[in-house]
Amino acid sequence: MRQIVLDTETTGLEPELNHRVIEIGCVELVNRRSTGRSFQRYLNPEREIEDGALAVHGISRTDLDGQPRFADIAEELLAFLAGAELVIHNAAFDVAFLDAELARLPGERRQVASICQVLDTLSLARELHPGKSNSLDALCKRYGIDNSARELHGALLDARILADVYLAMTGGQGALELAEAPLPAHAVDGARPLRAPLRLGVPLPVLAATPEELLAHEAMLAAIAKASGGRVLWAAMEPRETLASAPPRAAEPQRSSA
Repeated sequence: MRQIVLDTETTGLEPELNHRVIEIGCVELVNRRSTGRSFQRYLNPEREIEDGALAVHGISRTDLDGQPRFADIAEELLAFLAGAELVIHNAAFDVAFLDAELARLPGERRQVASICQVLDTLSLARELHPGKSNSLDALCKRYGIDNSARELHGALLDARILADVYLAMTGGQGALELAEAPLPAHAVDGARPLRAPLRLGVPLPVLAATPEELLAHEAMLAAIAKASGGRVLWAAMEPRETLASAPPRAAEPQRSSA
């Protein structure tokens, strides 16, 4: 399964008031493992940045002079996202901005929902932790994810942190760097990486219970059955042959000392 963890930074909060995307950051996961492949671009919004937004991400209008416009990188971005599931925190915000940017492009109108499925980690966090703060910083603290580098918001940094949070929140590995064998990066042509080769022929030890352990197990089952008045699940099953009732093994022949 291919997933793209995505975040954006913007000039303000309302795309309907002509606020624009100024940074896009994405990291790629395949089968819940980082491929090491990412996508990050700063963008010239062709308008000023609100003071409130500047205080959040620290990206000034002059920082973006000479950067490409969204239209210049749109096809490259869409090719990176195509066919993946997007993982976004507060997805409605980022998707609305991306849809607004796509609407400005010439030709047939495209939307994120027609290109990708979207998973909103904020909605997921609210289901898992109702009544609690579920900001990205709060989730980092809850799941023990290091976000000490996050003095200001940045799209690529936040996407990497969100990937760690998502993996921890959904019961997998807690951080991207914990992957035992990261998948190789995609080829230049965008082909999907190969799976890590399986190690075949490695002997697996089989540890059998000792006679003493089997006797102790049967004794514990008998004690549980007695304490519950016989109301135990295994009572409905076929009678078990205990070690004590099993026929004795034939004695092994003694070895000659000769």
